[in-house]
Amino acid sequence: MKKNILYIGIAVIVGLLAGWLIFGNGNDESMNVKNVSDMSDNHGHDGETAAQMWTCSMHPQIMQPESGDCPICGMDLIPAASSAEGLAMNEIKMTENAIALANIQTTIVGSGTASDEDGMISLSGKIATNEENNSVQASYFDGRIERLNVNYEGQKVNRGQLLATIYAPTLVAAQQELLTTASLKESQPALYKAVRNKLKNWKLSDGQINAIESSGKVRDNFPIYATVSGTVAEVVAREGDYVKQGQPILKVSNLNSVWAEFDGYENQISNLKEGQNIKVVTNAYPNKEFDATISFINPMLDNATRTVTVRATLKNTDNLFKPGMFVTGKLKGATKMTGETLTVPATAVMWTGERSLVYIKTNPNEPIFEMREVTLGNRNGDNYSIANGLLNGDEIVTNGTFTVDAAAQLQGKKSMMNQGKPDMTEMPISQMKMEFPKSFQLNFKKVLKPYLQMKDAFVSSDAGKVSAFAKATSTSLKSVSIGSLGKMEQAHIKKSIEMLDAIATNDILENQRAHYVILNENMVPIAMNIGSIDPTLYVQKCPMANNNKGAVWLSTEQDIRNPYYGEQMMTCGSVIEEI
Repeated sequence: MKKNILYIGIAVIVGLLAGWLIFGNGNDESMNVKNVSDMSDNHGHDGETAAQMWTCSMHPQIMQPESGDCPICGMDLIPAASSAEGLAMNEIKMTENAIALANIQTTIVGSGTASDEDGMISLSGKIATNEENNSVQASYFDGRIERLNVNYEGQKVNRGQLLATIYAPTLVAAQQELLTTASLKESQPALYKAVRNKLKNWKLSDGQINAIESSGKVRDNFPIYATVSGTVAEVVAREGDYVKQGQPILKVSNLNSVWAEFDGYENQISNLKEGQNIKVVTNAYPNKEFDATISFINPMLDNATRTVTVRATLKNTDNLFKPGMFVTGKLKGATKMTGETLTVPATAVMWTGERSLVYIKTNPNEPIFEMREVTLGNRNGDNYSIANGLLNGDEIVTNGTFTVDAAAQLQGKKSMMNQGKPDMTEMPISQMKMEFPKSFQLNFKKVLKPYLQMKDAFVSSDAGKVSAFAKATSTSLKSVSIGSLGKMEQAHIKKSIEMLDAIATNDILENQRAHYVILNENMVPIAMNIGSIDPTLYVQKCPMANNNKGAVWLSTEQDIRNPYYGEQMMTCGSVIEEI
């Protein structure tokens, strides 16, 4: 029996040794192949890691080249999703079907040789009423409008035309005075003259006054006549309305001359000056050019559109120009372009008021596009000259540009609307879901009291009180146990405490408000996930705060009292959520 066991043991050892001798080298080769593969894989991964970007799961607008903590909430950054098609960060790829449906067309940028049209500036604008010829037809006395003879906009009015009839109790009393003093005009001529002058001041003519005096009867209703000729621009009062002395009844515009008001872009201002000749073309009369002279250039630049108003006065005796009509103005620039210049169709340019953008096709064989900012020169008809941003031979989108931009927005890439505005892709606060136990919720409600007092101190712009209430809020929040909370919940609370401490130790109001922005980005989501808050809390937002990126805060009042600007812009903002 013992010999059998010994033989079996020896057989097992021999079998294992033989197997190792037979398959060992093959396994080594297999392992070597696998290792090479792994090394290759690792090498490729390392290559990708060099361009790897890191983002925050709660704040996807954050993009950093290295891992670390989110600067807003403090959570660990995660690798940003990379394109499976090998696209650059700002490149987008569209399908051939989408290209065809949207009728997207491209053009290769080339150098355009200077011609007679070079140096011409094209301005777009509208016809407006000449405000110097506007007038207001007002009531000369208190009363009720019994009849309104001119009652719709666009109606022609002639000087001396009856506009309205008014019942005026004050005039009834003045007529009684006239009839009484008429019998005393021999003995008291001064009194009689004073009563007549009172009626004249109410725009009654001598003929009307004499008619009242000779008839011996008091009139209840009095007419109002037009003092100018023109076209009714606005009917301010209606039949049956009570009007005060001097209150407008009609606004009348004389359209014998009108204004052509154009938008002059910032880069065109140096070529514009008062007294300059300008040719005006309208859509209604495309084959006619009307000569005019620039009479006014607004000295104030519109911050929203980055334009100035350029005005020219046009004679309109033939009534060709209608207010609201689109017009184009053409004038010679101060300098002529020489040599060659890059020009692109106007349809290729998206203008945001601050930037001019085009989409270039980065791959000639595939529908891959990338947004690029350009600097515009003068507009020559339907083309723009490009001062900077494009090269000769670049292929740009000339039709369907906004469709490409919309695709970029949907793919989370930079676009016309979110270029330079990273908060556009920020997750809405209402979608930040967090879970808190009831014990935490009860304790957090106590934190809101000093927080709201701090908010009121910001409204009052009292840096000392802000520091005191920030310290009280921080102390209250630190007393709340967060050990059982999730990682995201803890990150928001820790960041809130960090910002509260920063506010408490700072006595400069502007710095406190900068920390207050980040504090609210963490505090507001917490409050929105707390149940049964009484009284109601309002999440309010000022779009101009935080360098026009917008900032939120909590308030128990529905009326806006802005903590980011205080008295400067107390009511700037709106309610975006209710808790």
